[in-house]
Amino acid sequence: MSANTRLAAGQLAEHPGARPGAPLLDAIEYRFRLAAEGPQPQAVDGRHLGHGLPQRRIALPELSAILMHPSCGAAAQDAVWRFLVAQARTGAERWIVGAVGVALPGLRHRAHLLAKLSSGDLHAALVEAFLKALHKVDIDQPGIVNALLNAAFSGARAALREQEPAASGEGNFAPGSALLPAPYGHPDLVLARAVRLGVLTTADADLIGATYLEDVSVTAYAQRSGLPHWRVYKRRTAAVQRLVAAIRAGILSDPTADVIAEATLRTALEPTSGDR
Repeated sequence: MSANTRLAAGQLAEHPGARPGAPLLDAIEYRFRLAAEGPQPQAVDGRHLGHGLPQRRIALPELSAILMHPSCGAAAQDAVWRFLVAQARTGAERWIVGAVGVALPGLRHRAHLLAKLSSGDLHAALVEAFLKALHKVDIDQPGIVNALLNAAFSGARAALREQEPAASGEGNFAPGSALLPAPYGHPDLVLARAVRLGVLTTADADLIGATYLEDVSVTAYAQRSGLPHWRVYKRRTAAVQRLVAAIRAGILSDPTADVIAEATLRTALEPTSGDR
């Protein structure tokens, strides 16, 4: 991790009113919301972004809430994130804080998932990885925010693994020996691999990730994407079948396949009348 990136992550939480010792994401949220107060809050112009967004200036905390609503379509989300990433890449600190602030709901969810796999300063690792992703994500592709959050999760997980002390156990009794890394990773990595190998489209991976891994119901996803419920469910069923078949055939031969297999095989066997 570069010194500049680490410094930027630390500066995000710096403010005299922030509660001392508060977790990093809480401190960032304090500063983020503070920037939205006053007569000229940090905002975007919905008239320029279009895609059904309110035709007025939208303060960033309100914008974050709008993006989380099921009625907000994927095109609107991408338009907003294309703008936010472009502004953050100028190096303007207020827009870097703004981008992290708008992403806070997703970052908190990733922090919850990460806490099940790692120990250490989860918040700092996530923010640092997210800042790096802001400069690398392809804003010409759909699903910008998912790509950012997935990269933040993967980067944080890798960084935290490097910080974990060597462990010894039954696998090897030699002094100072370390057990092999756990033979799994985050399911998002498997979805990304499936896209790279042509098993899934980007849209299929986003659908599986949202409805199986992020607790978004099919109904909410359909409303967000503007598609009929039955079409989304049919598309998801077909995508899961391809993914499961690829895992069973060894096409996705990768240790992380065990995790996604567990998630998809379990849910694929649920009654089709269910609506997750």
